[in-house]
Amino acid sequence: MKLLPLSVPALALAALLSGCGGADDLSKPPVPFGDFRLGYDIVVADKAETVGPSRKATPEEWKAALKTAIDARLGRYQGDKLYHLGVAVNAYALAIPGIPVVISPKSVLVISVDVWDDTAQRTVNAETRQFKVWEGVNGATIIGSGLTKTREEQMQTLAENAAWQINNWLIENKAWFTPEAVAIRATLPPMAGPNAAQPAAPKPPSGATPPVPAPAPVPAK
Repeated sequence: MKLLPLSVPALALAALLSGCGGADDLSKPPVPFGDFRLGYDIVVADKAETVGPSRKATPEEWKAALKTAIDARLGRYQGDKLYHLGVAVNAYALAIPGIPVVISPKSVLVISVDVWDDTAQRTVNAETRQFKVWEGVNGATIIGSGLTKTREEQMQTLAENAAWQINNWLIENKAWFTPEAVAIRATLPPMAGPNAAQPAAPKPPSGATPPVPAPAPVPAK
């Protein structure tokens, strides 16, 4: 799939807007959004594309980085209602060393996410949500993180920013987690078909596994 480049101003704006995420706020109490407890997060990256020049990362490395970041952020919620996440890595670029100012590559991660209601065995979101995640702008990335960060540090930053975006998405959609929404989902039959495909993975605490989102089209950069 051919990806179109972003203009320099658009790239700078997108990176700046994502710069306030990450793990910086994990020491603060989490923002409540309803009765929520993270049960299981399944991450797949077998079909991830690389976008332009990029350092390489294995599916297992992305799985470990994202699970660690998601668990650290969403594991803070200690509600009674169990939900699971299905996360697919669609594409990524881990910035390579370049010439500062002239060539200043940025790292990016594209993921698709579904939220799975354990009791109802259904997704709570009507459509799979895709996120484009940037490293953000700070002293280590303004000249391109290929010069200032290791590959592992780039992945960690992107994973932490991804978890932050997912958390904000859940907060913005707190109506999914109200008693009324839970009661409505309980009256519906469990999901079936390709959108509820069960991945080959260990079972979560209650015995249900969330669907992993199908790889969504990667948006043009």
